[in-house]
Amino acid sequence: MSKEQFGIVKGWESKVRKSQQGVVAKKRANNLFTTMSVAPADDDPGEVVHAEKVLSNGDFYTGQWANNFPHGHGKYLWTDGCMYVGEWLRGKTTGKGKFSWPSGATYEGEFKNGFMDGKGTYTGSLGDTYRGYWVRNFKHGQGTKSYSNGDYYEGEWRRGLQDGYGRYQWKNGTHYVGQWRNGLIHGNGTMVWTNGDRYDGSWDENLPKGNGTFKWADGSFYVGVWSKEPEEQSGTYYYQSGSSGGELDFDPRDVFLDYLSDCKVCSCEKIPLFPSQKMIHWSTNEDEFLQKQPIYRRANESSVRPRRTSVDGRVGNYCRESIVDCSDGVEGYGNLELQNFRGNRHKPFTTQPAKRQGLTISKGHKNYELMLNLQLGIRHSVGRPAPTTSLDLKSSAFDPKEKVWTKFPPEGSKYTPPHQSCDFRWKDYCPVVFRALRKLFKVDPADYMISICGNDALRELSSPGKSGSFFYLTNDDRYMIKTMKKAEVKVLLRMLPAYYKHVRAFENTLVTKFYGLHCVKLTGATQKKVRFVIMGNLFCSEYHIHRRFDLKGSSHGRLTDKPEAEIDATTTLKDLDLNYIFRLHNVWFQDFCRQVDRDCDFLEQERIMDYSLLVGLHFQETSYREPLTPEVHASGVATPPAYGDFDNQAHFRLSRADMDQIISDPARLASISLGISMPARAERTSRRSDYETQLVGEPTGELYDIILFFGIIDILQDYDISKKLEHAYKSFQYDPTSISAVDPKQYSKRFRDFIFRIFVEDT
Repeated sequence: MSKEQFGIVKGWESKVRKSQQGVVAKKRANNLFTTMSVAPADDDPGEVVHAEKVLSNGDFYTGQWANNFPHGHGKYLWTDGCMYVGEWLRGKTTGKGKFSWPSGATYEGEFKNGFMDGKGTYTGSLGDTYRGYWVRNFKHGQGTKSYSNGDYYEGEWRRGLQDGYGRYQWKNGTHYVGQWRNGLIHGNGTMVWTNGDRYDGSWDENLPKGNGTFKWADGSFYVGVWSKEPEEQSGTYYYQSGSSGGELDFDPRDVFLDYLSDCKVCSCEKIPLFPSQKMIHWSTNEDEFLQKQPIYRRANESSVRPRRTSVDGRVGNYCRESIVDCSDGVEGYGNLELQNFRGNRHKPFTTQPAKRQGLTISKGHKNYELMLNLQLGIRHSVGRPAPTTSLDLKSSAFDPKEKVWTKFPPEGSKYTPPHQSCDFRWKDYCPVVFRALRKLFKVDPADYMISICGNDALRELSSPGKSGSFFYLTNDDRYMIKTMKKAEVKVLLRMLPAYYKHVRAFENTLVTKFYGLHCVKLTGATQKKVRFVIMGNLFCSEYHIHRRFDLKGSSHGRLTDKPEAEIDATTTLKDLDLNYIFRLHNVWFQDFCRQVDRDCDFLEQERIMDYSLLVGLHFQETSYREPLTPEVHASGVATPPAYGDFDNQAHFRLSRADMDQIISDPARLASISLGISMPARAERTSRRSDYETQLVGEPTGELYDIILFFGIIDILQDYDISKKLEHAYKSFQYDPTSISAVDPKQYSKRFRDFIFRIFVEDT
């Protein structure tokens, strides 16, 4: 290097150091990435040499060089004081590197085609710090943000703003956990103040709106509809004992005026100029060196080439030259469209939004009044004053005659509010037992009431079985309500003492969780009775269920009768439709086997049969390089590796090492329970074409990473006279071992044998 060049470089570096002195002194020394991780090229870049070049515009580059491009590790200094140190690929910042601004702000992490893309840390000039994932200059995916005023956010980001699920903590200790949209609190969430008070419910643009519960630290709470407009607010105040107050002791406007006054969400510090905007056109003329010519191309230009969009919204390029103008938008957003580029484009497959199951019950629906009656009754049952529930119950609490009738006249009564439904009576079966069960299952009374009795209507599902029962799903998907026959009610009441003992003894039981047993009786000429049970919804999760199976271990009639074109993610498939075996980590597999044995022993002792293992599969993100080609198996059901929406989440593929890491991390292990959100692997199987009733196919070695949900359902069918007659009749026509209606002991053995064949230890 000449003395003149040496002096120029020293001058630039001195300028950069001075501009950053106030910030850099507070930071740790940064690793300048001495190792390279340049992506493999399609063709040979040529000989890589070390070069020091002063550009004709005054910029300076020193580092590895090939074919008139920076290629490898190098440092670039701009005349305005910006600096990049890190990896290059054919003239573009690609790989690991560090970009510094004259203001003292820095980004250190991964780059792709000149963009901040991948995992990286941005530290602003004011001290704000973001650590997490980026997509083309945007915070996008999981990330944490520490604000200069002491606030902190951890959660999901989308296009530079908080969006999805996240936690925001203010410097005074107050925190919010829940849903966000476009940088604002929006959706369902919980805010907890430092004094122990909390609000659970719906939000809109950082304010409570819709159904919600405000709970004081002393246990009293207010349940109602929230709004900034006083005329839209309504609700009920409950004392610590659970009884409702005659006079409203709480003004909801206090939350808006006092509680939320110090809970302002900080805005994100804007990046003044993006590294991609500093990218230059590298001339092939050695004499010109490199004139700095920013290339901005808008997304709606016809010259934009096709891009690949992966299932989590990240964008991959077919062409390395494509750069999008980010100069006009917030956080470099501009006209960039991450998912739907205009023009003719190819996608390896089309993702579809997750369909919500069921038909919303609105006014005019035949069961609209029944839904209102149910909600009125639940609100009355849960809010009724009661002594503190002990988990040690007296035998009298389980007496089938232990039930409470309440009249609900439309004009109201001393104990019930006026309503717009018909006159009806409400019955609670064994209320003390079910109150204890809700406590045992860690169900908050206010949350329970909001889920079932809020302003959001229930959704009616068609029965997936032959019982003719109706199923209703709460709007938040937490609870399922099933209408019951009188015989099923008798079975549940008979087995209730043993059921309570079992679920209390085994926290990880797979049997259905029951939260309440009730009856609505319409008065008048019809005298119609509708009995129903409230259960937990196994598939209430942030993960979309792509495939679901109802498995019994029998073969007769265990094939889906729907046409292939009608089968989707909401279709419940059966034993002969199953074309996977499930591989569980050895720790979970041992727990799984023990719990299946315990639950089957319990059901066998109670003379229960015809139960099923309900299994739900969420396929982890597949590579967008692999087309999703459905394969039709022996049953004729086409089952793709993944189906539908992938929840806009940045999923990862789980290797054996990943699984071991989860097991060894107590915090991560605590977030997973048996049958709920379990990472596992599914291996595709294939049945022999000459044996259509083969229950378990042969493994093919084709593996998929999945999140697994499973539980034992339909546990209210005892081996009564009708089932004995069914067994005798069908045994003359079919193989006795292939039918569902068999003795509980035989059923239990067959069920276990089958389950332990399709669930295996992952080795």
